[in-house]
Amino acid sequence: MHTVAVLSLKGGVGKTTVALGIASAAMRRGIRTLVADLDPQGNATASLDPPYTDATLADVLETPHRAVLQQAIAASVWSPDIHVLVGAEELELLNEPGPDERRLTNLSRALDELHDAPLGDKPYELVILDCPPSLGRLTKSALVAADSAILVTEPTMYAVAGAQRALEAIEKIRDEHNPGLRAVGVLVNRLRPRSHEHQFRIAELRESFGGLVMPTAIPDRMAIQQAQGACSPIHEWHSPGAQEIALTFNMVLAKILRSTRAGRHRIDNETEAETTGPIETVAGDARG
Repeated sequence: MHTVAVLSLKGGVGKTTVALGIASAAMRRGIRTLVADLDPQGNATASLDPPYTDATLADVLETPHRAVLQQAIAASVWSPDIHVLVGAEELELLNEPGPDERRLTNLSRALDELHDAPLGDKPYELVILDCPPSLGRLTKSALVAADSAILVTEPTMYAVAGAQRALEAIEKIRDEHNPGLRAVGVLVNRLRPRSHEHQFRIAELRESFGGLVMPTAIPDRMAIQQAQGACSPIHEWHSPGAQEIALTFNMVLAKILRSTRAGRHRIDNETEAETTGPIETVAGDARG
């Protein structure tokens, strides 16, 4: 079971869009997946539309026992293989840093329970942690529990600062709590390929992060909002824009899966190969 945290320390950059896109790509490949919605806004839970549960992730973080997990996890409307560890507004009450850092390991303990004694007939192969856009206890708990992390940003003037703070948070958690944690990459969302401003900001990101910046980006398309509003995975939304986005998420998932087999230094080996040339969307500048 590989656990990936999807994070950004700046709100409104499409972090949940990325978490759902990875889940959609996993569904297409038949990978049994759990999406844990740590964001108190609960957008991932709303889009996956699970049935009512007797418990939520807030309860799991307070009591990381198997019985509570069973009450807080439900199948999504997408597929029987895509499950949701249901989010709730009450998570906001747990987001204060607090003096007791031992509680940072509660999410990790809960996921260990799922690994050691899977719910149902098959274990989860992938766990996606949709983090809130802040560095409180929820995001820290996710980084303590994760094997890898994806940083989501937009090509704006605040992108470099936000991504830098997120990378520093990953390094701090790795040093203090989770030595196996690694950054898979920085993923640019809502790219307009013909925008000189966007290309300028991407150049800034590459200057700061080199090969961590993924060579493909998620284009700015209405198809994402349309699919999420219909509680549909992007891979099943039939428009040219959706098909383009789906291909991008296939590549992101492939990189996550490669990171489970590669050593901790794979990013270093890829740096030079991925820093040359402009960032592109997969299918040019299609609309939809």
